[in-house]
Amino acid sequence: MIKRKENITVRPVKEAQGGKGEIYFHDWLTKDEAYGLGRVFSKLVIPPGCSIGVHQHVGEFEAFYVLEGEATVTDGAETVLLNPGDMNLCREGEFHGVENCGSRDLVLLALILYKN
Repeated sequence: MIKRKENITVRPVKEAQGGKGEIYFHDWLTKDEAYGLGRVFSKLVIPPGCSIGVHQHVGEFEAFYVLEGEATVTDGAETVLLNPGDMNLCREGEFHGVENCGSRDLVLLALILYKN
């Protein structure tokens, strides 16, 4: 299967997980296309000043990789700055959140898979 960028669904989400502003999911795979193994395989675009609020992953884990921009990430009790090439892994039961602290779009590759 080939998917061209013009055929990728872009899903706007307002105040994601209690965060600020509107972010955009470019959904590369659906749950069905991933054989039910996960729920997100997407490019996320987070405009300056926008965020995904701190939230917990239950029964799943998330990994995201910074492609462009600067991110302030809450990883459990720690807050750190991530740059292109850095990643965050939020294991099942843990908490995390991300905010675009830069002056241009923050672009992430995000993957959420179910624990079992």
